[in-house]
Amino acid sequence: MYTQRELAARLTQATANGTTLRVKLGLDPTAPDIHLGHTVVLRKLRQFQDLGHTAVIIIGDYTARVGDPTGVNKTRPILTPHAIKANARTYFEQAGKVLDTDPAKLEIRYNSEWLSKLTFAEVLQLAAKKTVAQMLQRDSFKKRLAANQDVYTHEFLYPLMQGYDSVAVEADVELGGTDQTFNNLVGRDIQRAYGQQEQIVLIMPILVGLDGTEKMSKSKGNYIGITDAPADMFGKVMSIPDELMRNYFTLLTGRSLEEIATLCDAAQTHPRQAKATLGCDIVEQYYDADAAQAASDEFDRVFQQRTVPTDMPEITLPAGELRLLDLIVTLAKFADSNKAAKKLISQGAVSLDEVKIDDASARVTCTDGAILKVGKRKFARLRNEG
Repeated sequence: MYTQRELAARLTQATANGTTLRVKLGLDPTAPDIHLGHTVVLRKLRQFQDLGHTAVIIIGDYTARVGDPTGVNKTRPILTPHAIKANARTYFEQAGKVLDTDPAKLEIRYNSEWLSKLTFAEVLQLAAKKTVAQMLQRDSFKKRLAANQDVYTHEFLYPLMQGYDSVAVEADVELGGTDQTFNNLVGRDIQRAYGQQEQIVLIMPILVGLDGTEKMSKSKGNYIGITDAPADMFGKVMSIPDELMRNYFTLLTGRSLEEIATLCDAAQTHPRQAKATLGCDIVEQYYDADAAQAASDEFDRVFQQRTVPTDMPEITLPAGELRLLDLIVTLAKFADSNKAAKKLISQGAVSLDEVKIDDASARVTCTDGAILKVGKRKFARLRNEG
């Protein structure tokens, strides 16, 4: 089993030999956008870069054809090559907001480079490195079998393929979230089987989403995207439960443990001020100090003084009456689906010119210049055609 001492020894040895470690992070481009949950491991990878080591990003264009079964209770759909390529391109562009993209410090590899070239005999040799019993130790497989849900043979190949990535790039360290522990440890076994020194596995905590309970995920709607507008990013941070602040400060900022202790102690720092500091820290990372201050000022103006934002999108409406759901989902794009919009309406989160609407079947005729508000942070000014 690996230990912190093993990592320290590997770092010391590299320094003494004047060499650098190859630090691997695998990204399966199953979705096009990166949120703050993804940046926890990206920030750790950047620390290795800053210490002079080489970051090796593996774009899992080939493993994405299988789909990582981690943390899911059903087989993932297989993506098309076109979707994989588009997602990978966006992923890399967004990861560049965290990583040093100097080619001397960052190596980008696509695992189709080696996995697509394996012969069937070589795949059989790879599959022979682990037993079925070992694969069934994976929590998601055990849960699915216990629930009488199917586990397909190709899903067993995923951790083997990810492990073979470590062989192909000769990884010294692999980073991942706690949900990747099984996959990353398989990488050590595969490297040993192919005669390489086993990689050190460095596991990072999972970032809890805005709801305070679930893992941050776009599909759950509890995320902060790193391409969110500064005002949206700041506003979302201000909405997190107070008990998440220590976790967010620790995983998403460079503040010292002493500073974090002071900020998260209500006797020393008011929780609202601490949260505003957190919001500014995060916005500044992905924009700049001016954008962070402007987002903070706008939040105070809108939510403390209960005014509307000075800068909001304008939506031109077709003539006549229209369904409220169409206004929210199709025209304003303030909800991803009719189901999500109905939930917002039932929660009293939708209003026109400060009049709440609680009927999801409502049809509305909007006056020119009316203000649509959905939730706490989404505003739009409505304009009539002509």
